[in-house]
Order: sequence, then C-alpha cells, then structure tokens
Amino acid sequence: MESVSISLLTICGIEELPDHAERKVTHILSVLDPETPDPEAFSKFSPHERTILRFHDIIEDLPGQEMPRREHVEKVLAFGEELAKSCDLREDGHLLVHCHMGVSRSTASMIMLMAQAQPEISEDELFERLVAIRPQAWPNSVMIGYADDLLGRDGRFSEALRRHYGRQLKRDPHFATWMTEIGRKREVEMAIS
Repeated sequence: MESVSISLLTICGIEELPDHAERKVTHILSVLDPETPDPEAFSKFSPHERTILRFHDIIEDLPGQEMPRREHVEKVLAFGEELAKSCDLREDGHLLVHCHMGVSRSTASMIMLMAQAQPEISEDELFERLVAIRPQAWPNSVMIGYADDLLGRDGRFSEALRRHYGRQLKRDPHFATWMTEIGRKREVEMAIS
C-alpha cells in the first residue's frame, strides 16, 4: 500500500494482538463478532486510529448471527479512503487488520484495502501478496463478492478467490475439513469446481 504511506501490513487474530502492542501500529481495523467485548490488548498500544466493525464470519444466514453485508464492506472501503486522505499527514504507517482468528474476515478486509489502494494490481497478484502477509488466509467469500462489485472488478476478484482457495487446499488439505465443519463447505466446493 505504498500509495497511502503504509509500509507495514499485519493481519492477526485476537490472541495475537499483544504481540503487536510494541510495533508502532498507526491504524487498526477490528472486525469482531457482535457479542465479543473489545480486546483489552489495545490498552497497551501506542495512540492509533481504529475502526471497529461487528458481524459474524458466516456465508449463509444463520439464526441469531449477523451476515456480512454490503454496508460492512462499504465501511471497510471508507476506512481505506480515510487512510488514503491522511497520507500527507504522516511519513509512514503500520496497518493492522484483525478478526477473531486472523483467517477470514480480516484477510478479506485486507485484500480489499490492497485492491482499493492499488487498482492496477491483478487479482491473482493481490492474493499472492495476501498469502505473503498471512499464509493461512481464507477470505470470506461473501465479503469478496461485495468488494468485487464495489471495486468494479467485474467478477475477477471472486474468480481469483476461487483459485486462491484451490491453492490453499493444495498447501493445507486440512482447510477442507475445517471450513466444512464451520459451515463454509460452499467455499471448499468453489475451490474444486
């Protein structure tokens, strides 16, 4: 994200947040379940700008859970716009995006921010860069679908996500079991179609 003076990108889960408290994080995007309390780890971070979004990491409607919606993705992209506007006010920055485990909502958010900041980069290259940041990345397909539309990627983002899932299954076949067990079988099927 050189165009917005962010030289360091980090993705993590809640349990990893204390490891980043001393790393001079300047901007944080928190994606939490609605019922999850605010992580105490942030009290140890130096002053930073933070945006909090709350929805569940699901891809199908489930009773009592909140699906990712278009408005959530719009808020992620609004965060990215504010980040870009503030680039003249700083020399450098460190963006940390986290969710519960640092696997799905946070990786979806980070890749859409990367795509927004560098629209000239191909979708497949964006996924390669994402894996370099967070090897276990399995972005939420609902979020990527909305981002595909909002960023004008005309289906290319979702198609690259399918290929990414396929590469992840080859790298770690355990993803198939794990994602199926948590109700994400449709994404596994995307990878093998």
